[in-house]
Amino acid sequence: MSSDLTHRLARARFRAWHRGTREADYMIGGFYDRHHASWTEAELAWFEALLDEDDVDIMAWALGTVPAPDSYIGPQLKALQKLDYVTI
Repeated sequence: MSSDLTHRLARARFRAWHRGTREADYMIGGFYDRHHASWTEAELAWFEALLDEDDVDIMAWALGTVPAPDSYIGPQLKALQKLDYVTI
């Protein structure tokens, strides 16, 4: 694994687990923990873009209460929507 990819994953992990609310931390951080090891460059880029969004939007997309923008629709959003990665 390149040092750039290692740095990006570490930064993404920090951002995923430090969202500002416990609910968002568990949802977004838990998703990161469950899936990051198998991500391709494109999947990591998708997640990095997602991290730039507001927590309330991400959570609404994950819960299916608001449709996600077309740029996020795909297999990773479906995995996020399963919510089977959230443990407390």
